[in-house]
Amino acid sequence: MYNFYEAIRNDPKYFRQFNCGEALITKYTCPVATTLTDVWSQHNYIAYVIDGRKVWHTADGSYDLHKGVCLFVRKGACIVEQFFDPDFCTVMFFIPDEFICDVLKNKFQLTKKATKNFNTVLPVHKNETLEGFFYSMTPYFNSSKDPDHTLLELKFRELILSVTDNPMNAELIGFFHSLANEPQSVSLKRVMDDNYCFNLKLEEFAELSNRSLSAFKRDFQKIYNTTPGKWLTEKRLTHAMHLLSNMNKTVSETAFESGFENPSHFSRAFKEYFGIPPASVKKQVA
Repeated sequence: MYNFYEAIRNDPKYFRQFNCGEALITKYTCPVATTLTDVWSQHNYIAYVIDGRKVWHTADGSYDLHKGVCLFVRKGACIVEQFFDPDFCTVMFFIPDEFICDVLKNKFQLTKKATKNFNTVLPVHKNETLEGFFYSMTPYFNSSKDPDHTLLELKFRELILSVTDNPMNAELIGFFHSLANEPQSVSLKRVMDDNYCFNLKLEEFAELSNRSLSAFKRDFQKIYNTTPGKWLTEKRLTHAMHLLSNMNKTVSETAFESGFENPSHFSRAFKEYFGIPPASVKKQVA
């Protein structure tokens, strides 16, 4: 899969960017030339669209990003649908969980409330304060000199505090609050439930759940009483059956949207699990 964050961070000549530890600000103009691309990021990001359009397809729905839209995308994977006229341009703020928690540690009190489910993409309501913040970033991108590291950290803090100061962002505020209260077991389950249908490696699932690979495998076994490989295969195949039976997807589309390497690998695994090839399901539905 295409690692959104790493691709940007590793190419500073193409992507004008400013770094504050793992946090990163960039003015992103999409270089990808394919219509559908599966991407992931180990960090959350806020995207403010300057021009163009893309659609983020996630496990819980599709989200249209177009001029003027501002969204918070939780760390994890999605399928990006490309539109090329006009070019897609956005200002993006990649923000690790730990940074968000540090900024808000004195704002939110710890609770024992059950953690609710949040969508992968959450809207960010823009008021005058937030609009002013985005405009304040323009001089930095137009300058050849990078801003001071301390100033950058303050800009990230300003962004988070501006978002949480607006009651219209109640859903996003709720998610930020959950980060400080979420047990590790719930965090791992959330990562798996949100991303099983994408072609992520076990190392990438481990990184999303803030664990080493060995700790991820150990904790996964305790929670699910099975191995991550077996669990992922069964979840993806069950999802694939749903796509074929109810969503009128082709075999190739189903393989791609269920997290398999290619249609051949998918067809072999599907037949081994269900006893019939996926093409037979399509014929029965037709």
